[in-house]
Amino acid sequence: MPSLLAPRQTISRAGLCAAILATAFALALPAQAQTFTVLHNFTGGADGATPYAGLTIDRAGNFYGTAEFGGYMGQCCGTGCGTVFKLSRAGSGWTITPIYAFQGFYTGDGAEPIARVTFGPDGALYGATSQGGSQECSYSDCGIVFRLTPQATACKTALCPWTETILHTFLGGQSDGAFPGTGDVVFDSTGNLYGTTGEGGGGMCDDYTCGTVYEVSPSRGGWTESLIFHFGSPSFFPNAGLTLDGSGNLYGTTTNINGAVYELEKNGGGWRPESVFDFTNSPEFGLYGGVTFDSSGNLYGTTAGGGPGDGGTVFELTPSGGSWTMTILYSFTGTWHNTPPGPTSTLTMDASGALYGDTHTEGAYGYGNIFKLTPSQGGWTYTSLHDFTGGSDGGFPWGQVILDANGNIYGTTTAGGSTVGSCYQNLGCGVVFEITP
Repeated sequence: MPSLLAPRQTISRAGLCAAILATAFALALPAQAQTFTVLHNFTGGADGATPYAGLTIDRAGNFYGTAEFGGYMGQCCGTGCGTVFKLSRAGSGWTITPIYAFQGFYTGDGAEPIARVTFGPDGALYGATSQGGSQECSYSDCGIVFRLTPQATACKTALCPWTETILHTFLGGQSDGAFPGTGDVVFDSTGNLYGTTGEGGGGMCDDYTCGTVYEVSPSRGGWTESLIFHFGSPSFFPNAGLTLDGSGNLYGTTTNINGAVYELEKNGGGWRPESVFDFTNSPEFGLYGGVTFDSSGNLYGTTAGGGPGDGGTVFELTPSGGSWTMTILYSFTGTWHNTPPGPTSTLTMDASGALYGDTHTEGAYGYGNIFKLTPSQGGWTYTSLHDFTGGSDGGFPWGQVILDANGNIYGTTTAGGSTVGSCYQNLGCGVVFEITP
């Protein structure tokens, strides 16, 4: 299986830095009047702790998410093996229900989920864990792909765990992936599931294997996994999930060195890798989030560091004449000199074309922020919607934010909240938050 090819087009970078400095900076506005509300403070117990991933919303307005730690404590070094939770309205407030607690190491079950769950075409929840699975994995416990369904009969208790089915257990090495990252799994129109792993697949990249793209397909009442691509130099370590275009081609990013945006194009019965844009010779680094399409076929993404302000960027990739042109829409300042300072998640686009995201350690207090970029007169206007303090409002967001039908914004933070003195650096176990216009 080939490693990622060199770019199919030669993208001119002559004068790139000058063009960036002349055109990239968007107009920045102070935070507008928003209402910020904490919907849930994680405790590190049955509800979970340290949610890296964002939320998924169902048609009834309930939210579903994962927490890396908490839940079942038996096999996970006292931190808990992680949970999947449901957050539902209850009168004027919200109620959290743990719907599954992973059993972790030595049990065959998964552990430490750091990616969102996704609704499949059958209405079940699908996802992956970064750890757990089989000890036969060449790296020890390389993660699983799972499916969760509600119990078939009415639940008679307050806590009603869903039923888990393990679709695939990763084994690493040359023939399989290992350690799924923070990227969601996605489905194509025929019900096949796709995802990425940060390692596995063979090859040596910075003393580690280079990562994979995998497919899990329904087969004779079960599921079959196949490795459709493994990475190699110069592009490797995919952390984010994948985005499909209208033709079923897959797009994603890698985090190595400065990172790259790649495409896996359907080619008969296989896949052909293409490089969309390589950031190696550009002043950016760290593509932890994926890419987002607009209705015109342009791609939007983020870098967690670098850029003219050295704090990360929001960029646009525009197809033209068989090649792609990169434009920086906004550059963060890198005020707090943390790593990674800037955006780490996939951007969310609303119906008007505005982009929403978060930074990990930027903002007024160095604990991250939620921002909005609004298209305006041929440029973009930047607005900080909330600056986290690391206290009761949370801190260090990582996962993607989402919007409901009314334009309210929802997300999670990995730290902060009311459970001070525990979890991440004793800063709290994280929160679920809402921002209303």
